[in-house]
Amino acid sequence: MKAITITTFTSFFLLTLMGSILSCQKKGDEVKNEKRIANPISEIACADPSIVQYEGKYYIYATVDPWGGEELVVLESDDFLHWERKHIQWPNLTDCSSPTSGRDRVWAPGVTQGKDGRFYMYVTVHNEIWVGESDRPLGPWRNAKEDGTPLIKGDMFPEYHMIDAEAFVDTDGQAYLYWGSGLNWENGHCFVVPLAEDMVTFDAAEIRDVTPPNYFEAPYMLKKDGKYHLMYSQGKCVDRTYMIRSAVGDTPYGPWVEEESSPIVSTSVDSTTLGPGHHTVFQQGGQDYILYHRIRDNNGTLLRELAIDSLNFDPVGQMKTVKANAGVVAF
Repeated sequence: MKAITITTFTSFFLLTLMGSILSCQKKGDEVKNEKRIANPISEIACADPSIVQYEGKYYIYATVDPWGGEELVVLESDDFLHWERKHIQWPNLTDCSSPTSGRDRVWAPGVTQGKDGRFYMYVTVHNEIWVGESDRPLGPWRNAKEDGTPLIKGDMFPEYHMIDAEAFVDTDGQAYLYWGSGLNWENGHCFVVPLAEDMVTFDAAEIRDVTPPNYFEAPYMLKKDGKYHLMYSQGKCVDRTYMIRSAVGDTPYGPWVEEESSPIVSTSVDSTTLGPGHHTVFQQGGQDYILYHRIRDNNGTLLRELAIDSLNFDPVGQMKTVKANAGVVAF
């Protein structure tokens, strides 16, 4: 009887062990076979991405490299794996020109869908900000200001660079516009102003300087569990000093305390992620993702590429440092 019991136990143990091995193997095969979005997400050289989701498709707007051009890069995909370049007729150097704008590049688009369902683009032309509007991501786009002038002129605050505008619509429906950089790679300042219902009009008297610690340019506001995370870039976008930082506050105006995990994304030890910055954040399936540019391993000409990674938070709501270049599971 004792021998039978031992034999039965041994058989049960072996069956359980075999089941565990097969289960682990199955899970391993599933992980091995799952589709992943690898970095870079596209071979097109571009930077300063903004993204919107509309009718089952993703649309990325970005600066064409090197250093911007007469139009933007626009990419369309329905799976985030295969991208097709599109062309939109606005903005361009002809339609976006003023006595204070200069005429050398169109760059740094920030596209937001307003409460009215329409799309608004805040884009830099040389050293000032223009605003466009459209019913659909691919246009037709047009200047949202009837008089055809820029939204923020380059000489509004001449000691700072009037670039890198990004709109944020709060949970109460109020929209804000953040923007600003510095001159000669230093003294970057961040400004914010509440926007009217039309996503265009604002009272200049309500503009505030809300510069967080270690800020240079490319502000992006993310609200999470009632906290405002003002994310931004520090350093020079031409080298490994460029990085993404984050500060947290209780209002859209701060005051700001830099998060313990900041910088959120920076140059990796092996330089596969080099000079990451000027990012955007979006959500898919309940997961936050950060889309940013990084410098290609190239000589002479500044060429950048787009990368995506998961963005996560700890149990108390602090943003975690991003594991750069990990890529993500396909949506």
